[in-house]
Amino acid sequence: MGSNTVHLLVVDAHYGAAPIPASKSKMSLRLAEHLDAQGRIADAAVDDLVDFVLRSLAAAEDLGVTEMISFATSAIRDAPNGDAVLQAVRDRTGVTLDLLAGEDEARLTYLAVRRWWGWSAGRILMVDIGGGSLEIAVGTDEEPDVAMSLPLGAGRLTRRFAHEDPPTPDSVRELRRHARTAIAEVAGRVTRVGEPRLSVATSKTMRQLARIAGAASSSEGLHVRRVLRRSDLRVWVPKLASMTAEERSSLPGVSASRAPQLVAGAVVAEAAMDILDIDSLDIGPWALREGVILRRLDGLTR
Repeated sequence: MGSNTVHLLVVDAHYGAAPIPASKSKMSLRLAEHLDAQGRIADAAVDDLVDFVLRSLAAAEDLGVTEMISFATSAIRDAPNGDAVLQAVRDRTGVTLDLLAGEDEARLTYLAVRRWWGWSAGRILMVDIGGGSLEIAVGTDEEPDVAMSLPLGAGRLTRRFAHEDPPTPDSVRELRRHARTAIAEVAGRVTRVGEPRLSVATSKTMRQLARIAGAASSSEGLHVRRVLRRSDLRVWVPKLASMTAEERSSLPGVSASRAPQLVAGAVVAEAAMDILDIDSLDIGPWALREGVILRRLDGLTR
């Protein structure tokens, strides 16, 4: 359960093998947009979440699922009534949602990236922009040397800085300043580890940015190389900021539900690439969900 979307991913998996997707479903819940004046998640959103969990349980039973792993990220983590939401889900569905810490999100996403590219990739720098937070991790092993989470998610910053349609130039400048200041404060922790041999981006936001800059569509498969270049972002950030959400949704690979957040996501992506001196990011097909599954498989015996 993320800030933007709730997913059910069913995989055929066993120890020592890559998890193979057998079924997927999702709901664009956008919990972070269903907040009251105190930042609490509204009852209607909780009802929708409970309904999705119940439908997921039924689907899992139909598919013969033997184990379910359920987890939530920053939307619940940051909400004042997050514990009450978790309790409501538990009481009404019997499912316990584990609440991931931000650093754990970064570590698990990094693990998925490492497993996808393997040891030959050397030191990897991973960047993931979600709805509520930005995760960064870097390392040479399966456990990163540095893993961090910053409150720079595309949905969060859209609500705070870029809620106009299109956003005003002053709003975009304020958003840009805020993102760059936050990343600059932690950049030294990342760069001191050493120069990465491979820099990787995960998340829907990064895939959409790469797609509008000319990367292959998802229909071409997981194994096609997709790259997001800093030079492309410099061209596209002002273009996206000048468009309405409806105009952005007409771009290749951009969904209507994600279009309002794309300006904030692009500004954060450009800030991270500038401050961390990343010329290009390879787009990774595996991210947090796969990292959670891989970590669970690691705990199984042969």
